[in-house]
Amino acid sequence: MTDVPDTAPHEQLLVGLVRLGQALRINSYRNAGPYRLSPLQADILTILRGDQRPRRPSELTHALTSSPPTISDAVKTLTTKGLVERRRDPSDARAVFLTLTPDGHTEADRLARMPAVFGEAMAALSPDDVAAMLRGTSTMIRSLQENQAIPVTKMCLTCELFRPEAHPSSDRPHHCAFLDSPLADLELRLDCSDHHTARARPAAAGDTRGHAHPDG
Repeated sequence: MTDVPDTAPHEQLLVGLVRLGQALRINSYRNAGPYRLSPLQADILTILRGDQRPRRPSELTHALTSSPPTISDAVKTLTTKGLVERRRDPSDARAVFLTLTPDGHTEADRLARMPAVFGEAMAALSPDDVAAMLRGTSTMIRSLQENQAIPVTKMCLTCELFRPEAHPSSDRPHHCAFLDSPLADLELRLDCSDHHTARARPAAAGDTRGHAHPDG
């Protein structure tokens, strides 16, 4: 019998995540669409679509962990393509706000549709697999955020309205105070428009230590 190679499961998982990231990036180039968007330009449209209030370029720089010149060049290109509108803040002539144009909304909606190949891959997962991946991915992202490796994102585990394990004997053990509703692992959000950033270190699903409640 041949011994199984001594490779840590965590390393194998990282290899898998890298390959999934590569697949997403390759698809982004293939899915450039009628405006021949770069992956960064597509990311900007996606962010502006997800939170439709006027956004400053500095917010995009932070969200995409990019540099101001790189974001500025991408925004100029999107403006030239008629997908993004730049306008001055009436209260501060030096400040610029960015919003999607009608064509920008249409293109962002197209980008938001899951590509068929990824839909087929997702269909191969059971609900339990999806729930476990959401829970594990949320935990990893939170750890990276705490170590300032990536920006804080609008997910359940960084929201002060999230109550992990509030219903421990239920198949929906967590609770969302915004919706006043229990949540299962399968319902965890990695990007929520109703997110309220936690004022203290948030607890992971299944760990209630150190979680700040808004009412004290």
